[in-house]
Amino acid sequence: MLNLVNTAAEIRRLSLQAIDAARSGHPGGSLSVADILAVLYFEELRVDPKEPAAESRDRFILSKGHACPALYAALALKGFFSVDELLKLRKLSGFMEGHPDVRIPGVDAPSGSLGMGLSQGLGMALGARIRGLDFRTYVVLGDGDMQEGNTWEAIMAAGAKKVDSLVAILDSNRLQGDAPVSQQLDVGDFSNRLAAFNWNTIKIDGHDLDQIRKAFDVARQTKSKPTFIEASTMKGKGVSFMENELYWHGSVAMKEEEISQALSELSN
Repeated sequence: MLNLVNTAAEIRRLSLQAIDAARSGHPGGSLSVADILAVLYFEELRVDPKEPAAESRDRFILSKGHACPALYAALALKGFFSVDELLKLRKLSGFMEGHPDVRIPGVDAPSGSLGMGLSQGLGMALGARIRGLDFRTYVVLGDGDMQEGNTWEAIMAAGAKKVDSLVAILDSNRLQGDAPVSQQLDVGDFSNRLAAFNWNTIKIDGHDLDQIRKAFDVARQTKSKPTFIEASTMKGKGVSFMENELYWHGSVAMKEEEISQALSELSN
């Protein structure tokens, strides 16, 4: 557990260093999803950086693609490419685009416009069923994804098709773009809604590594239903002046003293 705590902290540190080097990016959501990615890449996902295109590998989609610095950090720590590449985020000299792209080693699907990820994941999961493969598909969604019609079409179809190899994880930090979700478009209790569409639903603290791990265990044991994990998280988690602050959603450049303080806090 201690190593996983350190891994999540390192994902946060590397994310901020990449964003600082690029002078732009989305720190808030990268920090909120770090614990989920740590458990996924270092305990749950069946992936091998030596065989990134293995047919039997589990698939992962970051539908909230603006949080890609955290995904890139996890992939680098896993060994898909050098950590040094992270400092080329959003630069022509590197391959780290501002949103995930399949040309990046370890990335299974592109994302950018919200709402596409769950449909992509459903397609992959159905493809596995048709081809007789046993890989699992995981999709991390953001609050904005849950306001898109495409997401709800995938929810209806996955439940109706009983795709139990599909797991959706909502990184619910409740702050998006210009305002809190409660002001933008609050669609209410997801668990009750998804249960009505034949989904197994789980609510967890998205920063509690044990709860994240146990939720994945339950998902693997669930048959004839896809699983939706509603993870309550905090925007900017781990950095005192960023926590629950809408300003740090994205498209911001940190001052020298800010990045210094943030990295110091994440090192303790």
